[in-house]
Amino acid sequence: MATISLSLSAKADKTTGKSEILIRFVVGSRINQRGKSNIFIDASRWNAKEQRIIIPKFRLMNDEQQQLVSELTQADTELANLTKHIMESFQAAGAGKAELPKDWLKTTISDFNNFPTAEAEAEAEQQPSFFGVFETYIYGKKFAPNRRKGYVVLKRILQRYELFTQTPITFEGLTADTLRDFENFLKEEHTYSDVVMKTEYVDGEKKEKTYFDICKEEGIISRKLEPRGGNAVSDLMRRFRAFVRWANGLDKDYKLEHPFTSNNPFNAYAVPKELYGTPYYITIEERNQLYHTQFEEPLATQRDIFVFQCCIGCRVSDLWDMTKKNINNGACDYIADKTKDENPRTIHVPLNTQASEIIEKYKDYQGKKLFPFTTQQQYNEDIKEMLKLAGVDRVVTVLNSTTREEEQRPINEVASSHMGRRSFIGNLYKKVQDPNLIASLSGHVEGSRAFTRYREIDEEMKKELVKMLD
Repeated sequence: MATISLSLSAKADKTTGKSEILIRFVVGSRINQRGKSNIFIDASRWNAKEQRIIIPKFRLMNDEQQQLVSELTQADTELANLTKHIMESFQAAGAGKAELPKDWLKTTISDFNNFPTAEAEAEAEQQPSFFGVFETYIYGKKFAPNRRKGYVVLKRILQRYELFTQTPITFEGLTADTLRDFENFLKEEHTYSDVVMKTEYVDGEKKEKTYFDICKEEGIISRKLEPRGGNAVSDLMRRFRAFVRWANGLDKDYKLEHPFTSNNPFNAYAVPKELYGTPYYITIEERNQLYHTQFEEPLATQRDIFVFQCCIGCRVSDLWDMTKKNINNGACDYIADKTKDENPRTIHVPLNTQASEIIEKYKDYQGKKLFPFTTQQQYNEDIKEMLKLAGVDRVVTVLNSTTREEEQRPINEVASSHMGRRSFIGNLYKKVQDPNLIASLSGHVEGSRAFTRYREIDEEMKKELVKMLD
């Protein structure tokens, strides 16, 4: 019987202070091999008795705790996938019936981690793979963190598309028909989760593996998929087009001396247009109603953070990065993460009364960040909950992202962190309809098309205009 034992190296890395998880593979008295996992953790996060990584649980996480949980969860997933890979490789090698090479375990681990040999590197240099080139694009070009994450997501979706179609993706194999098929895949992928793609027999028992099972084993999916909206599909196809243009040597900011391809199927394919409805946001009165509603923790803290965001109009990614150093002389100064690599400029937003009160309230907070944040996902859920409890339930007309049809919903059901930014812009636009002036506070580029949607005059303003005829 094959067993895998895990232990933590007593020697810590001099640079990181972390120790490597070691693997011992034993089959009876015939096979006893050791290998290094290339997975490093802090020694205090290892349970030697249970041979597992300890992942702490927090209700409210500061930035350090959030980073810690994320790193440990990733390490735990990698370790589980590695041990599974070792056992599957053992079965494929004859399950002990055939003699294993002395370096079998090390080779198997290297295969899992994709450590290239000199020969493989030379071959890859001559014939780079599609996804290898994509990696170069993702990490070679200067991207803001959130934009880079978007390309990582696209890469994984393309890997799943390749797996689903059972057709390798190559630059020369891309056609306009491929792009149209991929667009359709983006719209329908959520329906494929339970599609059986593989049937195995283990000890005479039939085992069926679905699309989701296989993708999870490959590490290219983490959770069941929801339907994608039309705008999400458009955004992914635009990212795909940008990558292909770069590979053709057409990216002016990261121009290639030797393009990877001369094939650009986007010349015969039109990326679907994004559609947006009129922006919905909470009014100043609704913001005040929320601010003065009594909540228990953690909603009370998340309410303060959201109201602060409504008062300065930043994106949630910028809000997450803020520290006390961003607050100076009654104003908030920051450089928008989205544009810092392309058009870096300091956005200066004077604090109104509510924003100043909130800063004063958390002046003794000891974390490195400006406020005690949870996670961005939890923040979005908390915004919906707090608006509901505060009685902010005005019905608004929204564009359904999936059907692209208008529908009426209570504003608390469709609220999210980005509504804080829209509330800042929308309420300012009611007072002063000067896009360039507001852009200086919101960080939009002057003349941004985003402001065209704020030109929809609301019912209150229409009534005031009609009264002018009396």
